[in-house]
Amino acid sequence: MPDLKHAVNATGLADILERVLDKGIVIAGDIKIQIADIDLLTIKIRLLVASVDKAMEMGINWWQEDPYLSTKAKDKEQIAIQEELQQRIEKLEAMNKTT
Repeated sequence: MPDLKHAVNATGLADILERVLDKGIVIAGDIKIQIADIDLLTIKIRLLVASVDKAMEMGINWWQEDPYLSTKAKDKEQIAIQEELQQRIEKLEAMNKTT
């Protein structure tokens, strides 16, 4: 039985993945649907593949502010809601005192 050889060995694939995550890669594309030169739909697709460290180095850290992905962001959102409710209660109490 002949030996099977792969085009890319595991070490090569690991090296490629490490380089992509270290440097980052951006894939971009637009989809536009038009009828008679009237834009009906435009979809802009942007994909960034990078390590977390590289993304943060580039100033991309949206996952830290998303309450669905970050417990810190969720805590901040809850604190903001509590502060807003407290202000509304104080305003209502002030209105009751004047009437």
